Amino acid sequence: MKKIIYLFFIILMVFITSSGTAVAEQYADKVVDKLGNGLANAVTGVVEVPKTMNIVAHRDGVIHAMTIGLLTGLANAVGRSLSGAFDIATFLIPTTPFVKPAFIWDDFGRETTFVEGHMR
Repeated sequence: MKKIIYLFFIILMVFITSSGTAVAEQYADKVVDKLGNGLANAVTGVVEVPKTMNIVAHRDGVIHAMTIGLLTGLANAVGRSLSGAFDIATFLIPTTPFVKPAFIWDDFGRETTFVEGHMR
């Protein structure tokens, strides 16, 4: 009977250890993804200005792009850079990006939006 209980505990420990390793690997991947996303957004935030001006110019015209597009681009640049800085500061807590698209180069023709973050 002792051998069966001993064997049961060994098998139980193997399963507990192996599932913990899988979770740890997933956590590490999420943390590294968030840190990379934060670094990219903090550095490329200034690209929001020409991106937004280009989108507004195609949609509403050049005059509108030089005024509203410029101001919106500046606001988006600050937002993306601050979002990146926040992701860098909190990279140990894996959440989804606050900025859509997550990277500025993902969909360059799409306007930037800011959403609430969720756990990954």
